[in-house]
Amino acid sequence: MVQLTSRSASMSVEGVEHAGHSTGAGPAEASSGGPQAAPSAGEEPGRREGSPDRLRQLVHRTDPLDVFPTGLTRLTDTQFSVPAHWPSAHRFFAPVDGRHQDPLLIAETMRQTTMLIAHAQFGVPVGDAFVMWELRYTSASERLELGDDPWDITVDVSCSRIRRRGRSLGSMHLELLLHRRGTVLATGGGRISCTSAGAYQRLRGHRGAVLDTPIPLLPAVAPRTVGRTSENDVVLSPGTDPGTWLLRLDTRHPTLFGRPNDHVPGILLLEAARQAAQAATRSTFLPTAMQADFLQYVELDRPCRIEATVLPDDEEDTLSPAGVFIRAVQDGEPAFTCTLRSPGPAGPGDLRTDLS
Repeated sequence: MVQLTSRSASMSVEGVEHAGHSTGAGPAEASSGGPQAAPSAGEEPGRREGSPDRLRQLVHRTDPLDVFPTGLTRLTDTQFSVPAHWPSAHRFFAPVDGRHQDPLLIAETMRQTTMLIAHAQFGVPVGDAFVMWELRYTSASERLELGDDPWDITVDVSCSRIRRRGRSLGSMHLELLLHRRGTVLATGGGRISCTSAGAYQRLRGHRGAVLDTPIPLLPAVAPRTVGRTSENDVVLSPGTDPGTWLLRLDTRHPTLFGRPNDHVPGILLLEAARQAAQAATRSTFLPTAMQADFLQYVELDRPCRIEATVLPDDEEDTLSPAGVFIRAVQDGEPAFTCTLRSPGPAGPGDLRTDLS
């Protein structure tokens, strides 16, 4: 659990981001100056929302419907509190089986929170690139049950093993705790590194042409087999062997490709893992636990094979009896691995509710 302090410094996102720059300013993408000074003894806790336009920029989203953090409070040099809101209905992160919030909201909120803090508190310029190397979370199905109350949550964040890159951030580890109305929703963490815009151009500049190249849209598997009701949200195409698929990329998808990208976004790989787990287990799969490792960029214009292996039940593992190991392979090399766990099958007839 993140240790909280009794006093904090709170500013609007614009103000925090400006203060960070005034001090001097693989994977899955993520983008500023050193940590702020510790709050003075006379400052009281507070929270203010940032400009929606600025928030969209800092979490790398263009559509306000896809932005979940609503502000940022600094507690210490390395600890932060981020209020967030989960919609009860979302065009992509839709309820699972009509009863639970989509657990991938946990992963996406963690990703956005990480980028917000890196930009606003650690001096990462908006034009820089992030690499999310690891992402993990653990939750429980009963914590995600839908109800009538709004899903206003808080994300407590603790940063460690911080490495500087000049006046910006080189890399760091994060531990995150998501809670709502006094109840812990999930715990998790990750590891990121940051690359300057110039270095990224030198590393990936040759891939810029792919942004203007149409990516063929492969045929979709039947939506029901991957827990979707709309083919528009299916990210798997039939493979040649049992338990395998090809990654299906629709670069027009408003959430998965909400901004130009020269490689496959990390959230799309997580969705591919979830859909593969659903297809492999042939039942509703609620991913209440995830361990993902992003090993290298997955290119848009080359085939990527998704492989699923159902893990044997472990009676001593109280986390969950149902698990699936997913691997994404491109050019003969593993590019992404992910282990997902679910509380157990809910029945082949249950589907995620599509509210788009």
